[in-house]
Amino acid sequence: MLIRGDREHIYRLASQVERWPDILPHYRAVDILDGDSRSRTVRMRCFRRFGPVNWPCQWLAEQELDPEAGKIRYRHLAGPAKGMRVEWSLECCGDSVRTTITHLFEPRIPIFGSIYSDRIVGPLFVSRIAGQTLETIKRYVEGEK
Repeated sequence: MLIRGDREHIYRLASQVERWPDILPHYRAVDILDGDSRSRTVRMRCFRRFGPVNWPCQWLAEQELDPEAGKIRYRHLAGPAKGMRVEWSLECCGDSVRTTITHLFEPRIPIFGSIYSDRIVGPLFVSRIAGQTLETIKRYVEGEK
């Protein structure tokens, strides 16, 4: 997704997950449990809408920050996508920043695990939550101008 704005500003918004509940309405809370300026353990809680019901979702992840490369990496330690690896990549592109989120989820149980990841976790949680996050950050950044 292209976001018109400054890469460092977008990176700060993307990496400061503890502020996400203030700018991302689908996040209920994010707690920093441990770590430093480059690597930390976070607990994230969000809402996933199923028809008229908001269903809470929670996971624990290790966050690795690499601002020089414009990368933010996560490894899910607990939750519905335990073991999943996520990478945010921010690349300057003229007056915009190409912001992508890549997910790699290889479940431990091959046959049922692929059904779980491909039909439940991927489309119902990961894709929708990541899409909402990128869209909201885009509106937030571009609305500031």
